[in-house]
Amino acid sequence: MLEKDLYRVYSEHLKQKYGEKVYKLPINLPITCPNRDGCVGIGGCIFCGEEGAGFENLSNKISVKEQLERNMRYIKKKYKAKKFIAYFQNFSNTYMQFDVFKSVINDSIMDDIVEISISTRPDCISDIYLEFLFSIKEKHGIEITIELGLQSVNYHTLKKINRGHTLAEFIDSTIRIKKYGFNICTHLILNLPWDNMDDVIENAKILSALSIDYVKLHSLYVVEGTILGKMYSEKEIKLISKDEYIDRVISFLSYLKNDIVVQRLIGRAPKEKTLFVNWNTSWWKIKDYIIERMTKENTYQGIKCDYLNGKALKKFSY
Repeated sequence: MLEKDLYRVYSEHLKQKYGEKVYKLPINLPITCPNRDGCVGIGGCIFCGEEGAGFENLSNKISVKEQLERNMRYIKKKYKAKKFIAYFQNFSNTYMQFDVFKSVINDSIMDDIVEISISTRPDCISDIYLEFLFSIKEKHGIEITIELGLQSVNYHTLKKINRGHTLAEFIDSTIRIKKYGFNICTHLILNLPWDNMDDVIENAKILSALSIDYVKLHSLYVVEGTILGKMYSEKEIKLISKDEYIDRVISFLSYLKNDIVVQRLIGRAPKEKTLFVNWNTSWWKIKDYIIERMTKENTYQGIKCDYLNGKALKKFSY
């Protein structure tokens, strides 16, 4: 079977939405997170390195406009692309003074940008910021997507990884974002050492119940110099196998509502200063294994999504 027959593929979704292939242009700002600077915690998530998630980004000393223009020129030349998404990627991109936030968002509006995607945390969502984004959407006719790092719905795990928030903040931020009609993308790590298959399934069920628009799956990678790196080196934690990760992805997709678009099945990571990443296997090979297994087992996204809208009442005819 084709990949798009097994789950809702992000690239296909964008083609249908915009009529052609659309490319994300990462933006790197000189910012941090509230669980790094003492607002809700110190040290950040135990797996997060000094560079955050944007290891392939341009320097944060370069202006937003110049970052976009440089990346746009390169992608246009290489792929003949015409439409782009301005992607505020690294750390928490709503965790800044309101005037600064307005300025960087305004700087990202330019020709050929059809969407703005903002990666942040559930505890960094406020109505004031959302109202401003709504005015941008109305004025410029540009789509807005908020990417929320959740990682797990298990509040015990969230405490273990030092997220600095619980599931409650995620639910609150989701409700607030939905009021303004923005898209929501949720980030999850499916192989956290403290989560089991029940947690993986509950991840899918919570996202489905909240009508999340997009999901981005990551596999945990271990970076030198982090708390997780120390735990891994001292054998305080054990990571699941590659086959177990594939099992988790397939189970997650089977319980995920079939209209949620899947942006990613597994993440990439830098090789430098990394103690563990993707079982020493290319990310695209693992993705191929997932597709192969799903095809062989005749399973697909949403096949087990039977738990919404009063499951217990389905035995009655009405």
